[in-house]
Amino acid sequence: MSHCGTGKNTESLAREELLLLDKQVCFPLYSAANAVVRAYRPLLDALDLTYAQYLVMMVLWETNGINVKILGERLHLDSGTLTPLLKRLENKGIVLRKRGLSDERVRELFLTDEGFALKQKALSVPNAMLCKFDLELDDLVSLKTLCEKVIAKLS
Repeated sequence: MSHCGTGKNTESLAREELLLLDKQVCFPLYSAANAVVRAYRPLLDALDLTYAQYLVMMVLWETNGINVKILGERLHLDSGTLTPLLKRLENKGIVLRKRGLSDERVRELFLTDEGFALKQKALSVPNAMLCKFDLELDDLVSLKTLCEKVIAKLS
């Protein structure tokens, strides 16, 4: 059931009630996202990574040699956000940015030996976060699915 349009479907709520924080879907989503990033922080501090850097590393551990543009699409990050993040990872010595062999305009990312080694240290992070969530697996799967639906609708 859609509630989009002129507002005729909102008679049950006074228009002012629509602005109450407790009526918003976005606020608990925003707060939950912040809480999750805060929960990751001590685990990632031990790896000397920020949450955004951890996301990049997870993609690289999955697809070493990925095109920077594809990485940005996968992480929903624009180049203005991604470029400084990648420079910091390169300065840490865990990522190399190289020009594409078939097209020099394309930048590709590769893990260094240190980047590969970091994966072993990171293996404990997902389980540690699962314990912090302390939710049923079905609830976590449902939450992930709903978040993916929101992303798809708003992208």
